[in-house]
Amino acid sequence: MEANQQNSKSDFVEPKKKKKNFSDLTGDIFGGTAAMLVALPSAIAFGLIIYAPLGTSFSGQAALGGIIGTIIIGIITPLLGGTQRLVSAPCAPAAAVLSAFAAEMLHSGKVPVEVIPIYIILVSLFSGIFQLIVGFIGGGRFIKYIPYPVVAGYLSGVGVLIFIGQLPKLLGIKEHLTFFQSLLATELWRWESVVVGVITILLMLFASRVIKFIPAAIISLIGGVVTYFTISIFNNELLILEGNSLIIGPISASVSEIGGLIASRASLIGSIDFSILATLVVPILTLAVLLSIDTLKTCVVIDALTFSRHDSNKELKGQGLGNIVSALACGIPGAGTMGATLVNLNSGAKTKYSGVFVGVTAVLVLLLIGKFVAWIPISALAGILIVVAVRMVDKKSFSLLKYPATRFDFSVILVVVISAVGFSLITAAGVGIGLAILLFVRMQIMSSVIRRKFYGNQKFSKKIRLENEIEILSQEGNKSVILELQGQLFFGTTDQLLTELDSILKKSDYLVLDMKRVLSIDFTAANMLRQIHARIKSRNGFLIFSSVPLALPTKQNIKSYLEELGLVETDSLKFFDNLDLSLEWIEDDILSKKKILISQKEESLQLSEIELFRELDEVIINALKLCVDEHSFSANETIFEIGEESRAIYFIRSGIVKIILPLADGTSHHLASFGKGGYFGDMSFLDKGTRSANAVAVDDVELYILKRKKFKEVAKSLPELEGVFFKRLAYTMSHRLRQNNIELKALQEN
Repeated sequence: MEANQQNSKSDFVEPKKKKKNFSDLTGDIFGGTAAMLVALPSAIAFGLIIYAPLGTSFSGQAALGGIIGTIIIGIITPLLGGTQRLVSAPCAPAAAVLSAFAAEMLHSGKVPVEVIPIYIILVSLFSGIFQLIVGFIGGGRFIKYIPYPVVAGYLSGVGVLIFIGQLPKLLGIKEHLTFFQSLLATELWRWESVVVGVITILLMLFASRVIKFIPAAIISLIGGVVTYFTISIFNNELLILEGNSLIIGPISASVSEIGGLIASRASLIGSIDFSILATLVVPILTLAVLLSIDTLKTCVVIDALTFSRHDSNKELKGQGLGNIVSALACGIPGAGTMGATLVNLNSGAKTKYSGVFVGVTAVLVLLLIGKFVAWIPISALAGILIVVAVRMVDKKSFSLLKYPATRFDFSVILVVVISAVGFSLITAAGVGIGLAILLFVRMQIMSSVIRRKFYGNQKFSKKIRLENEIEILSQEGNKSVILELQGQLFFGTTDQLLTELDSILKKSDYLVLDMKRVLSIDFTAANMLRQIHARIKSRNGFLIFSSVPLALPTKQNIKSYLEELGLVETDSLKFFDNLDLSLEWIEDDILSKKKILISQKEESLQLSEIELFRELDEVIINALKLCVDEHSFSANETIFEIGEESRAIYFIRSGIVKIILPLADGTSHHLASFGKGGYFGDMSFLDKGTRSANAVAVDDVELYILKRKKFKEVAKSLPELEGVFFKRLAYTMSHRLRQNNIELKALQEN
C-alpha cells in the first residue's frame, strides 16, 4: 500500500513539473525571439556607427561585427551572468566610445586606416577583461545601494528616450531630425509608416486580451508586417527591397564571411604599435565603466519590475567574458540593453535562457530566413518600443507630489529624467549616483540620532533596590539623563545632537550616551563629544559611555577612536560595557552621596534588619527564626538552576546575587541583581512551580533560606504569621511592579 501511494504521488507531481518547464521554455523562446528582432537591427546600426569614421568600405565589416556581437554576447553572457530575463547585446555606449576612439585614431595619423580595427578590438578586449576583474573583486555590489527614486528616474528617463528616438521612425522620417523637428515636419511623414505603426501599437495594447498564449509583441509585429504588405497592394513601391527606408533592408552573412573577417583581423596583429598602447587606457576604462553601469542599471530595473534580486558581481563576470569572446571573434562589445530586455519581459520570458535564445535565433535568422527579416517594417518595431517606453515611465511617482516629505524624492526622479533626456543615460547614471549620496545624507540628517531619552527616575538598573533607596533615586532621578544613540554620528547629525543636549547639560549631573546602535562616528562628532565632556566636567558632572562598539562591519573601533582623540577614562568620564552597569554605577554614586547605600562588605544582617521584616514585633521575628536556615555561597557558585523544584524564598544577609536566564544559543541574559537586605525566589515560593532562571552568587553571599513546608508548620501555631508575612511580601512586590510600570511607560512615550 505504501509503495503504491508513493508511486501515485510521484505520477501526480511529475506532469505538473513538466508543464511548468514547458511554459518557461515557451515564454523564453517567444521572449528571446521578440527581443532579437529589436537587438539585431540595433547591433548592426551600432556597428555602422563605430566604423563610420573609417569610410563606407568598412560597412560590411561593421555589419558583421554587430551580428557577431549579438550572437556571442547573447549566448555567453546569460549562461555565465545569470540575471533572469536580461538581454545582452551591442549597445549605444559601446558605439559612442568606439566611434569617438576610431575618429581620434584616424585624425592622429599615427595609425594607417586599415589597421585601426585591430585597436578597436584591443579596446573591446581589455574593457571586457576589466569588467571581469571588477566582478571578481566584488565591485558590482555597490550598484545595490542605489535608492529607488534614482532607479525610477533612470527607468522613466530611458522610457522617454526610447519614445523620442522611436517616434520619428514610426512617422517614416529618414532624415536625422530632432524630436520636435520631426513633429513639425509633417511633409516628411509617410502615411504608410504611420498606419503600420499605429496598428502595431493597438495590437500591442489589446491583443493580449484576446490571445493570451502568444506574446503581444509577436502578435503586433506580425500584424505590422501584414498591414505593410496590405498597403503595398495600393503602393507597389513598398515591394522594392533596395533603398526602401520603411523596412530593415538586406541583411546577409555566412560562416565564410565571418571566418574571413576574423582572419583579416588576425593578420593585423603584427602591425600593432606598442608605443601607443598607453593611449588606449582611457578608452578602455571609459568603455568598461559605461558598459558595466549600463548593464547593472538594467539589472536594477529588472529587479524593480520583476521583484527579483540579481547578483551584480556574477553579472559583471558574465558580461566581461561575453565581451572578451566577442572581441576575439571581431564582434562589437555590448551590455545588458534596456529596450530588448523590456521587450523580452513583455513577451513572456521566464528565465535567463531567454537571453540565450536571442543569440540562437539571431544565428537561425541570418542563416535560414535572413531575407524575410529584411521585410520587417521599421515603424512596426518602433510601435512595439513606444508601448514599452510608455509603460516604463513611473506614473505613480506623481503621487509623491501630494506630501511635503516625498516631494524631494519626486524632484530626484525628475532630475534624473531631465539628465537622461537632456544629456545622456551615462550622465543620468552619474547624476543618479550623486543624488543617491545626497538622499543618504538627507535621510541621516532627517532621522534622529537619538533613539530614546530617559531620566534616571524613568529607567533603573537591574539591581533591585530597597524601598528607601528607590525613594531617593526617584527624587534625584532628574539629575541623570540616558540617551540611546543610533545610526551615523557625523557632521550632518552633530548639530541635531548638540541642540538636544544643550538644555540637558545645564541641569544634569550624569549624562549617559548608550552607543550600542551607533554605526559610525567621524571627527566632527568626536570633537563635539569632547565639547560636551568639557561642559559637563565644569559642573562637576559625569559623561558616561555605555556599549561602545569595539568592532563594526566597517572595521571601525569606536572606543579606540574616541580614546585617540582624547576621550579617555577619567574621574569625570566613564566607559561601561553595557547600559545596566552604567545605571548601576550612577545609582550607587547617588546613594553614596546621600549616605544611605548599604555596604555589602560590612557584617551580615540579622533577620530583623532584612527590609521585609523591619519593625515587626518580636513574636513574629522569633517565629520566623524557627522557619529559616542560614547558608553561605562562594563567589560564582550557583544557588539554584532553571527547572529546579524548590519551595524556598531567599533573603540576603550579605553579598550580591544575580538572576540569569540561559538562552538557547548558549549565552545568557541578565534579568536582575539583588543586594544586601533584598530577597529573591518568591515566584516558586508562591506558586510552587519550578525555577524559571538561574541564581548565581556574584561574590561571597550569606542567605536566610525560608522553606514553604517549614513555614506552614510554624504558622499552624501562630496563624497571624502568614497574614503578616504575605502582606509584607505583597507590599514590596507591588513597589517593584510600580517601578516596572514607570519604565514601561517611559519606553512607550520615547
